[in-house]
Amino acid sequence: MPEEERPLQQQQRSRDIQIMHSNDETVETKLQRIAEKAGRDPECRFTSLFHLVDKELLLGCFNALKEGKASGIDRITKEQYAGNLMENLDDLIGRLHRMAYIPQPVLRVYIPKAGSKKMRPLGIPALEDKLVQATLSKILQAIYEQDFIDDSYGFRPNAAAMMPCESSTRPSQEKGPTTS
Repeated sequence: MPEEERPLQQQQRSRDIQIMHSNDETVETKLQRIAEKAGRDPECRFTSLFHLVDKELLLGCFNALKEGKASGIDRITKEQYAGNLMENLDDLIGRLHRMAYIPQPVLRVYIPKAGSKKMRPLGIPALEDKLVQATLSKILQAIYEQDFIDDSYGFRPNAAAMMPCESSTRPSQEKGPTTS
């Protein structure tokens, strides 16, 4: 990079950092800004994302957790956690920011394997662990989603295993006219 462009790039990065740390924006807006920054500047290294873990983001992730799922080793269900939700989230945020949060062991259960007498192991995390995992996943997706090409479907939000099949049967809009 030419020497005269470096100060401008450093100024832009400084502005981006100030905006990202601003408390005036919603978490979704901050995640969108991070996604834009990651797409615009692939060389950017995000060194501080923990400030994004706040009550708003945890609440959104809590609401996205599916109802009626099995409880982990602590036996706390989503419904029980919701009974004192705001206090539970405040406590969780406090432990996370003090670096005092300790994930629970994963509950191991065995379920029947289809078409066999064998059993398949299944790990069930505690509810707070699911919540923290979903929160961190949402932050990291904002950054790394920019690196995927449109034809990548595995384990991505809003992508399913059948999508490659569907897209291969549709005529491509991007291709120009074919010549014979």
